[in-house]
Amino acid sequence: MIKENKLLKDFKLPSTNGKIFHLKKDLKQNLIIYVYPKDNTPGCTTESIEFAKDYKKYKKLNTEIIGVSKDSIESHLKFKSKFKLPFELLSDENIKLIKELGAWGEKSMYGKKFMGIKRTTVLIGKNQKVIKIWNNVKVKDHSKIILQFLKDII
Repeated sequence: MIKENKLLKDFKLPSTNGKIFHLKKDLKQNLIIYVYPKDNTPGCTTESIEFAKDYKKYKKLNTEIIGVSKDSIESHLKFKSKFKLPFELLSDENIKLIKELGAWGEKSMYGKKFMGIKRTTVLIGKNQKVIKIWNNVKVKDHSKIILQFLKDII
């Protein structure tokens, strides 16, 4: 599992742009990776729309955004199109990256415990070093919190 100030291991995952996202080759600026449980669910939709609304502000801060869940590329393509998301979504059906990012663990709903995705956001520098990790993210104002953090460190 990753830690702040450590390098994120290289990974390759299918992207909604039809290519394979390869961290080592495609990382050219700061990168926000937000891990979310499922396409087209209320919290995930709200989080994705907030990142989309703030996307130009991130670009001005030399930061790219990608969303990651275990949903298929087909599901991601529909989700991206439906909400006009300006950034790519990656499919991690084997949950390898999700686990590496510390976003997989025990959850509970209605008194039942199960394993699932814990909403997590990771900021990575262009040198592959983890700058900041936000665990158990609350959707409301999350994008604004990250933007403020970026402004404070740049």
